[in-house]
Amino acid sequence: MTEPTYDVLAAGEINVDLILSGDVEPAFGQAEKWVQEATLTVGSSSAIFACAAARLGLRVLFCGLCGDDWSGKFMLDEMVRRGVDLSAVKILPGERTGVGVILNRGEDRAIFTYPGLIPLFQAADVNEVWLRQARHLHVASYFLQTGLQSGLPGLFEQAHSFGLTTSLDTNWDPAERWQGLGAALAQTDIFFPNQVEACALSGVADVEQAAHMLAQWVGLLGVKLGSAGGLGLSGDRIARAAALPMEVVDTVGAGDTFDAGFLYGVLNGWSLERTIRLAAVCGSLSTRRRGGVDGQPTLNEALEYL
Repeated sequence: MTEPTYDVLAAGEINVDLILSGDVEPAFGQAEKWVQEATLTVGSSSAIFACAAARLGLRVLFCGLCGDDWSGKFMLDEMVRRGVDLSAVKILPGERTGVGVILNRGEDRAIFTYPGLIPLFQAADVNEVWLRQARHLHVASYFLQTGLQSGLPGLFEQAHSFGLTTSLDTNWDPAERWQGLGAALAQTDIFFPNQVEACALSGVADVEQAAHMLAQWVGLLGVKLGSAGGLGLSGDRIARAAALPMEVVDTVGAGDTFDAGFLYGVLNGWSLERTIRLAAVCGSLSTRRRGGVDGQPTLNEALEYL
């Protein structure tokens, strides 16, 4: 059997992030307020994950839709610079790439997103040729990628037929309905909710109980607990890992970098305990720089903390 060309095929959204940092809240009535810093950087959960996985040394192919505008060019240039293969990205002339505006305040943030092409991406845009070249398929931002939702179970099933494993990170549901995931989760090997998302999806307030309920659908979970680190669940086995003590600059992208660390451990046959430790380390280190990608660690950097 031919060795796959890529470790990970990341299929998802492309949008740039403008991060405004400061201890302020927006106010209408033409109120103008100062922020301490403004950063234009790689946005979107899928793209940030892809950059994190490539930074750890995984071979990453990205599949998505991108406009030929300034924000699309910025995103493609930055992702290539970080080692992500973009040969599966389709550039649509005349279309506009999504933009996220993030007001960052310590460990909390408010997010405004212009979706651009995000809702137009569909399962049919993921070519069988690309699936056959990869070991694993990762999808993020389920609730934003409305065009992908109906076809995702079939896409994951197709990936399984080619021998790939699959992972899903839903991210936040802007409608806060948290519904419609059952068929997709039934085809998901690894699920990456954060604490709030796990509790919302399960309908219970305790995160460990929520993880056990979600495990009825998915065999392996990596749950992001923010400053408390992470929780890994495989069958009846639970492993926890604390976050590193960090001077947090920015939490944007920490969860996506956590996902990449967890997936690195899984693809390399690590134990659940070592895998969740790497995930927590990667998520923690990503908070040391402004934006979702500049603080992402190399594998050697992360291993120093294991």
